[in-house]
Amino acid sequence: MTLKMDTSPANHRKRNMTNAAETRTMTAGEAVVDGLVRNGIDTLFCLPGIQNDLFFDALHARTDEIRPIHTRHEQAVAYMALGAAQATGKPSAFCVVPGPGFLNASTALATAYSTSSKVLALLGQIPLATIDRGYGLLHEIRDQMGILRTMTKWAERIEGPTEAARLTQEAFRQFGAGRPRPIGLECPMDVWGRAAPVTLPNGPAEETVVDVDIDKVETAAKMLGAAKNPMIVVGGGAQEASAEVREVGEMLEAPVCSFRLGRGVLDSRHHLSITMPTGHRLWKDVDVVLGVGTRMQPHQQLWGTDSDLKMIRIDLSAEEMDRINKPDIGIVGDAATVLTALANALPKHNAKRASRKDELDEARAKTMEMLAPLAPQLAYIDAIRNALPEDGVFIDELTQVSYISRLAMPVYNPRSFIASGYQGTLGWGYATGLGAKVARPDTPVLSINGDGGFMFNVQELATAVRHNINLVAVVFNDGAYGNVQRIQKLSYGNRMIASDLTNPDFCKLAESFGVAALKATSPEQLQDRIEEAFKMDAPVLIEAPVGEMPDPWSSVLNLPRVRG
Repeated sequence: MTLKMDTSPANHRKRNMTNAAETRTMTAGEAVVDGLVRNGIDTLFCLPGIQNDLFFDALHARTDEIRPIHTRHEQAVAYMALGAAQATGKPSAFCVVPGPGFLNASTALATAYSTSSKVLALLGQIPLATIDRGYGLLHEIRDQMGILRTMTKWAERIEGPTEAARLTQEAFRQFGAGRPRPIGLECPMDVWGRAAPVTLPNGPAEETVVDVDIDKVETAAKMLGAAKNPMIVVGGGAQEASAEVREVGEMLEAPVCSFRLGRGVLDSRHHLSITMPTGHRLWKDVDVVLGVGTRMQPHQQLWGTDSDLKMIRIDLSAEEMDRINKPDIGIVGDAATVLTALANALPKHNAKRASRKDELDEARAKTMEMLAPLAPQLAYIDAIRNALPEDGVFIDELTQVSYISRLAMPVYNPRSFIASGYQGTLGWGYATGLGAKVARPDTPVLSINGDGGFMFNVQELATAVRHNINLVAVVFNDGAYGNVQRIQKLSYGNRMIASDLTNPDFCKLAESFGVAALKATSPEQLQDRIEEAFKMDAPVLIEAPVGEMPDPWSSVLNLPRVRG
């Protein structure tokens, strides 16, 4: 049995036809801008260039509706779009020139793919008739569209004004059809300015509503209801289902385990909320696991599975269900919708449950004992958490502090802990933080960085000042690629190579851009400085000189196999 509405292509065609409103003569550039506005894009992160001149000319007439924010490097353009998408869960957009511009942005686009973020990439292109001819034109690369398609869920080329309107609308429909991923559109430089009568849709693109298999929900309810030690594992796909996860978790007294993209789905103060080390401690005794919006890659491939563990998964992508192991029950659909149906079905099957608070408190206490050798990182995490308001947004980076933040930092709200997912992109943090702050200007946003990663996009201090983006950034300065250097010391007989760094005076550097600068030489001082920085309501950089920190990998992050 299934519920919900018909989502057949015919039905979509019918709805799109009823949306048709008016026909106007306009250029391809104007049609794309109109589509962006129609679908709620109010900011375009961008770096102009000759292949996109006619598009930006079209944008100029509508800057009262779309604010262009230009950066100093294309990588930052795409990272800012990613930050905006992750901080809100809504589509964002960026525009860059083809070839080197696109390739500069590709790292961020790959990160958007790994985090299932709704990022629209608008790429310029060389003249239409010359594409893939190998003439050696400015910014020409071979098979740009093919490269783009490896980093997106859907990508197409605009070849005229009518197509510009249709494909832009389709791009936004794709965001709402199945698992979110980046979307790509490219337009040749000689097409942007072509004009023709264009039929415009009457509203934004409609989302595809996935039918919920109620029979599978009922079977899942029976399995979970009979479970003695259920666990819920949440990922980024559960960020919009916080209340529903809590309801099902409380019905089952099931601990809710999160890592990186799933942080904040359940408030860390809730007695059922656990992080990965605690989940690992409990894993060997779990009899039914419910995965919501997550691949559960470490749980399945590293912690292990066996015949005694039953697996239920909820995911928007049918393709993802069987990628590692085939679940006992796989339910395709929106997490909140499926969980609501599950909560309705559970009462008649659910066993009487005693509170697991004491048990889970004990497990969390043992985790903190295990984390004790990482006292330097924990002290900084405590300082950050104390200084960051409850609704504040934290941008994870590849630093010695952030590795442990994924395990030990309390997170209170959905979309308040932003991470790069499995891509693990060094240098993403500052530019991503800028995008998050643009999207949520009234929310305190904190970006933490290492000295190595921060220098990837240090030029965007200028962007923060130019556009008055009041991001607070911390730079932990240990004068090295710290993780690389530690591995060389511990695993390669202290044979260090290419891991030491020569740094500027970060405070003087920030001030040269017009950014306020502070220094913190202890965790206690860092807390004070962050609190001070938020009161400034301005772009602020805080340098935190640190020494070498304890190894988090051997005892905490590389958790051993416990099943199968």
